[in-house]
Amino acid sequence: MAEALGVDLGTMQGWESGRRPLANMKAGGLLNLRRRLGALGADPGVVGLLDAAMDADQIIGAALKPPDHIGLHPLAAWVHTRDTAHMVAWALTGVAPPALAGRVPAPRRGPVAAAPLLGAADRALFFDHLRRTAEVARRPGGGTLLHRQALYLASYDRGPEAVAWTAHALHARRGVIARRGWSEHWAEARSTATALARLGDPQPLLDFIERSLSGDDTAEAANLNYWAYWLGGVRLPQSDDEFMQDRELTGWDPVTLLRGLTYGMHHAPGYVDLYAHTLWALLTAHPWLTQASPRLADDLAQRTGRLLDEGVASERARRELGTVHYVLRDRT
Repeated sequence: MAEALGVDLGTMQGWESGRRPLANMKAGGLLNLRRRLGALGADPGVVGLLDAAMDADQIIGAALKPPDHIGLHPLAAWVHTRDTAHMVAWALTGVAPPALAGRVPAPRRGPVAAAPLLGAADRALFFDHLRRTAEVARRPGGGTLLHRQALYLASYDRGPEAVAWTAHALHARRGVIARRGWSEHWAEARSTATALARLGDPQPLLDFIERSLSGDDTAEAANLNYWAYWLGGVRLPQSDDEFMQDRELTGWDPVTLLRGLTYGMHHAPGYVDLYAHTLWALLTAHPWLTQASPRLADDLAQRTGRLLDEGVASERARRELGTVHYVLRDRT
């Protein structure tokens, strides 16, 4: 493999073991590596996740060895995506990202880790850093983006004391969820509500949809823009939340977003109400989507039908899913 990639054996072993981060390569070398991997038959979907994997390495590295200034923290520099969050979670929980589902690593000789799982000491250090970072970022001048992203990732720690701390920190911010429509704290409110849903408290998310999202054009657009970015439909990285306010919905492809929502629903059962509202809003904004990809529309019709049969959604979500299901089934 090293010979095929044109590197020495020590470099290859360093990449595989984590001793030599791939992100430390020169830009030209990394570009050539991507192309060479494709030419050698590597799965394009896996090669495409290298950016998210390197982002995750940056976030984990900053936790294990914090930067000199809080403003240099990677969580303060860009809005991370679902792929990045899943990569970070892989190192913390050992659960492979859905994008890698079904891709079983080939057996290798010698002791080789089955996943990039951090050791117990490093996991404890990582979460302790996130909690301290969230507290510092909450102070004036600390950075709203850093605070909400650090707090969101802290919710992956499921130890009893950690859950209690995270729940307390999130509940302290529930006031932002009570604001109606769009506000400068909208992204924080959304992140707070979804993190609480992951911890088993769905009510804040229901309140957010009802008060801070439904019926407000700017908030509805922000939700669609954020989903498009989260699911990889916005190609350029975003350094802050300003992109969410684009009410023209011009920065992404609606079919890509519909596909991401369709095939992502079953991976996030705690967020079914937010998925339902987003699907309803997307098809309301772009009714032509039901004709754009017949196979995708059929798959979504089947999935919404199952959700309606299972009765796992709130009354509001059931109404919205019912509308989506009817439109999809009646499109012909």
